Amino acid sequence: MIKILDLIYPPKCGFCGKICAESLCTKCFLEIKKYENKIEYFNTNRKYFDEYENIFKYDGKIRDKIIEYKFQNKAYLYKTFTKIILNNKKICGFLEKYDIIIPIPIHKNRKKERGYNQTELIAREIAKNTKLILEKDVLVKIKNVTSQTKLTKEKRIQNVKDVFKIISNKKIYKKNIILLDDIYTTGSTVNEASRILKLAGARKIGVLTIAKD
Repeated sequence: MIKILDLIYPPKCGFCGKICAESLCTKCFLEIKKYENKIEYFNTNRKYFDEYENIFKYDGKIRDKIIEYKFQNKAYLYKTFTKIILNNKKICGFLEKYDIIIPIPIHKNRKKERGYNQTELIAREIAKNTKLILEKDVLVKIKNVTSQTKLTKEKRIQNVKDVFKIISNKKIYKKNIILLDDIYTTGSTVNEASRILKLAGARKIGVLTIAKD
């Protein structure tokens, strides 16, 4: 049954803007494949998470759309990014190994300004379409720090030190957890979040990002 809202606001491809029931048209799906990271050599030594996966290089149209999604009030793009994730067999296989999905939180002040947490919207949709349990209130960000994009590698590490807090240990104790974020640059943010989760008793942590810079 066609929803009334779909008649008023027809669903469209998040990349080209054409009317598209699947939120990502075939033409754009084929075009963005050139941004895929075909091979990912990633060593998690000295990291608190156990493994890492991403889909794209942070470049071209992918970079443009992530920026629009985060900073230009285009929350509807969560449907397009979720579609990309769930259409990727490698990523779906990665997700199947885990129990819980946790989106990297943003500070309440930033969420109020933006109106949404971009990773939370995607994580919620992934949970609806998989066996993963969404836990969006277990890990919270307690410090509204400077944006990581403006900092050097060394300063990024210090910037995120002790910015996260666990609200409920019981929900994550001995669980296998997927941490979802949009971009991986130095890994400082997801590593700090993983550190806190491991201290709270998480068994295994995998990190998934849409893109890697």
